[in-house]
Amino acid sequence: MAVIVVGDLVTDVLVVRSSPLAAGSDTEATVRIGGGGQAANTAAWLAHAGSEVTLIAAVGDDPAGRERVAELTEQGVRCAVRHHAGAATGSIVVLTNADERTMITDRGAALLLDPQDVRAAVQAAPDAVHLHLSGYALLHAGSRPGGLAALEAARERGLTTSVDAASAAPLREVGEFLDLVRGIDLLFCNADEADVLAGPGDPGDQSRRLSAFAGTVVVKRGAHGSVWGSRDGTAHTSAAVRVPSLDPTGAGDAFAAGLLTAWLGGAGPGAALEAGAALGAAAVQRIGARP
Repeated sequence: MAVIVVGDLVTDVLVVRSSPLAAGSDTEATVRIGGGGQAANTAAWLAHAGSEVTLIAAVGDDPAGRERVAELTEQGVRCAVRHHAGAATGSIVVLTNADERTMITDRGAALLLDPQDVRAAVQAAPDAVHLHLSGYALLHAGSRPGGLAALEAARERGLTTSVDAASAAPLREVGEFLDLVRGIDLLFCNADEADVLAGPGDPGDQSRRLSAFAGTVVVKRGAHGSVWGSRDGTAHTSAAVRVPSLDPTGAGDAFAAGLLTAWLGGAGPGAALEAGAALGAAAVQRIGARP
């Protein structure tokens, strides 16, 4: 099973703290530097789950960009990644503890996702059956044409498509996100993103409202499980897998990879949600966003 993932590949500066930030002073933490980016994380987890994966992304022509590509290649991801001269690979500072993470972002070369690069890479993956797009590509004007080109190229080839809504704060600023993704097969959003896109309320009602734009909507609710709602009236809920949490960074990306692997393999909604929950649980039990 071959999957194309399109979006961001960046450097994560992961700051794991065990106490609240001491404003204007020092806070003890563990700091780790490595690969991140919603699209890249999902691609890594898909490869971990056994899929053949191609990542389409943009990085700088710098040591960080080369390191990020090398990490993914080692994890079994085929990288159709352009190195842009004169641009810096994006970086994200992730402030995290066992319960939540907050991100400070410099998207850098990720904003240079080029529509021609995307179309060429989609055509160069003839065995692909599905395209998954990180919503971050649509939330910024620089990368939006590349993200839209990915969805257009997938439709031209008859691939199924999914999009992860990415992040609540920029969703509020963009406003037109649902119009940009109209007609996709599957939309992922967490509880905060569902509130932005569908208005506050019951996640089952939210998924049904959002199914006017996507054939199926999955609302990820962390420790409260997940909800599947489809345009045909199909509705399912799944409990979370209860495990000790070290770091939630990348858990949603792992969930998406687990669900997609099962769904593309023919699993029904309930089994797909359970597969997503299992991989998400694996993610929170380790430090960092990758398997």
